[in-house]
Amino acid sequence: MSNDETPDETPDKTPQVPSDEELSRMSRDELARLGMKLDGVELVEYPDPWPVKGTRAEKRAERAVALWFTIAGLASLASVVVFIFWPARYVAPGEDGYFLYSLYTPALGVTLGVAILAVGIGVLNYTRKFIPHEIAVQDRHDGGSKELDKKTIVAQFADFGHSSTIARRSMIKRSLAFGGGALGLALTVVPLGAFLRNPHAQSANADGLLHTGWQHVSDEKVFLRRDTGDPSEVVLVKPEDMDAGAMETVFPFRESERNDEKALSHALTRSDNPVMLIRLRPEDAAKVIKHVGQEDFNFGDYYAYTKVCSHLGCPTSLYEQRSNRILCPCHQSQFDALQYARPVFGPATRRLAQLPITVDEETGYFISPHDFIEPVGPAYWERRS
Repeated sequence: MSNDETPDETPDKTPQVPSDEELSRMSRDELARLGMKLDGVELVEYPDPWPVKGTRAEKRAERAVALWFTIAGLASLASVVVFIFWPARYVAPGEDGYFLYSLYTPALGVTLGVAILAVGIGVLNYTRKFIPHEIAVQDRHDGGSKELDKKTIVAQFADFGHSSTIARRSMIKRSLAFGGGALGLALTVVPLGAFLRNPHAQSANADGLLHTGWQHVSDEKVFLRRDTGDPSEVVLVKPEDMDAGAMETVFPFRESERNDEKALSHALTRSDNPVMLIRLRPEDAAKVIKHVGQEDFNFGDYYAYTKVCSHLGCPTSLYEQRSNRILCPCHQSQFDALQYARPVFGPATRRLAQLPITVDEETGYFISPHDFIEPVGPAYWERRS
């Protein structure tokens, strides 16, 4: 069978099914045409975008597409470099290094955005410049695919790669591999970045997963401090400052930090520091059920729980004093403040960690005798609670 021959057609224009021997002798083009006929497809128009091969215009178009893929690759690699090497540790406003720190997130967004945009522009340009703008008409039919259909569809895909000229455009293929591969690397480096450091390397101090900023590093007292909006202002909390049924967010404070703006700002911004200080109404306080081993963590009607939700770490910033429910607005988990903040609704499955509190006899302000006795926030593999 020559390259221009196709199986004979029946009077209803349905092509006859060739034998296995005939199929084995058919070329890719013949199989592709046979597949279209079997699918009831009539190719009305299939113009070659570049009928004259190797012209300057064709080379310019090819270089333009390759340029966009190369830009995507460079931008993707730049985002990886930004993620790994850019100064990302918190720096308070006005301190040395704050400008570079403030550009960390924008730099990640710009580099990844440029990479994704460049890949899109490259694909669109290739489609416009090199893919034939075909016009085809197909008769719809029902039924599953036969073995013949499966074999011919593979040939059609192969024919698409040939007719789209991607097979012979090595510059575009290499630049696409570079741009797409680098973009894939950039999109995976963020979740993989968590494995660059051992989260338990500093478990013995306040930077580890087992402790928070409430940890005692010396004999210095740790007070409960309000956030007034001014990081340099220190306002401590006394029992008489809160009405029954009130809730207030507090943060750790040490006297050695009073004139240290960096330490004061860090205490307010560290994610595991926020604590809800709740004063129960007397009639509700009488109904409290305390957790075993934490019977002395409260001070009278005052109880303190972490604001980091045990589900996914959102801030449990809502307290409903009538029902004594602590609510997380992200996924609607609810915790009962009268029963050691155990979950009573929503996806959370563990109680909120309770911070021990008491009143300093010398100053009359609230202090925390020690850190949480369990990790705060959502679960992780090695967590034992």
